[in-house]
Amino acid sequence: MYQIISDSCVDLPAQVVSDLEINILPLKVTVKGKEYNNYLDHREINPKEFYNLLREKETATTTQANPQECIEIMKPILENGEDVLFIVFSSQLSGTYNSCLIAQKELSEEYPDREIIIIDSIAASMGQGLLVSNAAKLRQAGKSINEVADYVEDIKMDISHLFTVSDLGHLRRGGRLSASSFILGSIINIKPLLHVDREGKLKVYGKARGRFKSLNNLVKRMVETYDDKRNDKVFISHGDNLQDALYVRDAIMEKLKLKEDDFLINEIGPVIGAHSGVDTLAIFYIGSERHK
Repeated sequence: MYQIISDSCVDLPAQVVSDLEINILPLKVTVKGKEYNNYLDHREINPKEFYNLLREKETATTTQANPQECIEIMKPILENGEDVLFIVFSSQLSGTYNSCLIAQKELSEEYPDREIIIIDSIAASMGQGLLVSNAAKLRQAGKSINEVADYVEDIKMDISHLFTVSDLGHLRRGGRLSASSFILGSIINIKPLLHVDREGKLKVYGKARGRFKSLNNLVKRMVETYDDKRNDKVFISHGDNLQDALYVRDAIMEKLKLKEDDFLINEIGPVIGAHSGVDTLAIFYIGSERHK
């Protein structure tokens, strides 16, 4: 027996996490001097409230999980005689992965008969969510911890992340974007097109003049790199702009002949949103994007 753990950067709906029996470690966001745990059920702060604060020009900062927090979520599972598969937010975007490795070392000494597997997802937001949810479905289908871990390692480089933001300043201030990429995307009305590369870093791959051209470009690039044999669902996340998420969903449906049931749409949570900002729109799927 084993349990799957991830952190709240998966940006999955709370009901999906519950149905798939995924354990979630909440990361933290601080805004207006108050720290909140990023629970997926929004019990401390909900996305609408958070993005309204950003619209009011409030600054938000985030905190990675520390080793003790990683120990605290894993230890009860190990105490119960179960193993742990922990799939973590990209190590290039957060120190949470390193905290998990420290926790793993300590817990392995305390529970030498238990298996503790820590995987760097090299993913973010619902790209991480797609990876984790697929792993949880395999677990529910009876696959062993090593079979699921092997799947995650094999597929993680094929999880495509395509997104556009309205304000690159959030990414730049948080150290998630290089100065050259920031300058490229800061020209008036030029919208940057970004993805998460094979190292788990954010990279600008293009630009478009105006919001809807940027959304259409994301759809075009997705259609070019989508693998129709390996996708059960396309995931779309948004920074409190459901209208644009539905526009992108409908455009993808038309191009790829998909149905509404082939999509999962959710808000970008406060931890990712603190760095991506209001109106961010992202598409996640299994494809060839990271190989380009």
